[in-house]
Amino acid sequence: MDMILQNVPAAVSTVLTAALVLTVVTNVIVQVLKRVTYEKIPTNFLAVIVSMAVTLVSFFAMCAILKIAVTWYMVAGAIALGLFVAYAAMFGFDKLKEALDKIR
Repeated sequence: MDMILQNVPAAVSTVLTAALVLTVVTNVIVQVLKRVTYEKIPTNFLAVIVSMAVTLVSFFAMCAILKIAVTWYMVAGAIALGLFVAYAAMFGFDKLKEALDKIR
């Protein structure tokens, strides 16, 4: 039990860092795809698709690199993380843009 409790802070910081990086990557890809698609696809829908793709590809790549066996609950956690990344990408960028506009 002590071993599990000692690893919790490292796991939380790793997941939060991964979520931040995935959100930034999702924001960049969505901004590029908005220009390419000439805004024919709703931005929020595009953000969900991109965030899920980026998160799941990153998850499976990490499992392959670290030679971790993939289980159903890990995939469910990656999907949940993808939804959090989509939420942060959809609303975080808009709020940041509004804040920067107010400063100017």
